[in-house]
Amino acid sequence: MNRPKILYKMFVANAKEFFRDRASLFWMIAFPLIFTFIFGMVFSGNDEVVYSLGISVDKETPITKELVNQFDEIESFNVSTGEIAKELEELERGNRKMVLEIPGITREGVTGGKSSTVRLYYSQGEQETNRALISAIKEIFSGIEREVTGRAPLFQLEPEPLETRELTNFDYVMPGILAMALMQLGLFGVFQFMSLRENKVIRGLAVTPLPRDTFFESEVALRLIIAVIQTFLIILIGRTVFGVKILGSIPILIGLVVLGALTFVSMGYMIASFSRTLEGGRNLVQTVQFPMMFLSGIFFPIEFMPGYIRPIVKAIPLTYLGDALRQVMVGYPPEYSLSTDVYVLTGWFLASTFLAIRFWKWE
Repeated sequence: MNRPKILYKMFVANAKEFFRDRASLFWMIAFPLIFTFIFGMVFSGNDEVVYSLGISVDKETPITKELVNQFDEIESFNVSTGEIAKELEELERGNRKMVLEIPGITREGVTGGKSSTVRLYYSQGEQETNRALISAIKEIFSGIEREVTGRAPLFQLEPEPLETRELTNFDYVMPGILAMALMQLGLFGVFQFMSLRENKVIRGLAVTPLPRDTFFESEVALRLIIAVIQTFLIILIGRTVFGVKILGSIPILIGLVVLGALTFVSMGYMIASFSRTLEGGRNLVQTVQFPMMFLSGIFFPIEFMPGYIRPIVKAIPLTYLGDALRQVMVGYPPEYSLSTDVYVLTGWFLASTFLAIRFWKWE
């Protein structure tokens, strides 16, 4: 029997074994699709965030009335007015994001150059949100001052946005789900081999005409086909259910999927080479999988992570696979160039393959 025919029969046997294993079907096919539905329902909405803003005015004047109206016209603010004590109490209860205490500002005072202190109260938590809101509030006050004094600013910023598609949170998450699926395909897929090795099935292949390396060729071929199927199903759900548009080149996307699958398949076999038992291999895979899943930025931007974790993030191959898929699939602004992502993934693939071959154990 020639080698291609042997490879085909081995591939069919492995495929049957895979589809009989309900656990493998769940983790490699159903689990990523469930993630896609859950994250799609959570993050695909385009609802605008509204912040509750309390305003207390010491004395109502035309200027203070104009200030309150300006804030009230901003859709991102839900403005409430009242006594300062009441507004501060609401802030402590969490019913206000910020509270402004505005003195009795008059037009004559503003034109005469009189300075007025406006107190801004807020909770110390959510520092990034507080910075953004404080900056917005400062700009509103600057605009009111320019209207009253009639003095034009020295520099005028005229925004001219480009005609680009507005990205949603799910546009960020969906490529991350695909990256996670490819990681699990490679790492969890090695369990079948470890089970066969532990049960002495691989050892028995040595006394048959079947070359043992054909077993691996059929396994890798099966994983690559499953990777393409995963990609198709995730994109299909994202496109038809949640309206995600795939902007990049499909051949480049397939190339990244194949590279990502090969990288994590090689990592899976590398882990198998360092573990003699199936139970030990499961523990080792989980030890590798969970940090990669939550520290690679596939579900939330890397900027949200503390600085001391960044070196770990940069060393994780899933970071670069997720970044590359976001660039190609939805045109998301990248953390790294596409060539950098490809080089790092290729480096991980070659290093994992070398270590797997170097420390390989058939029994």
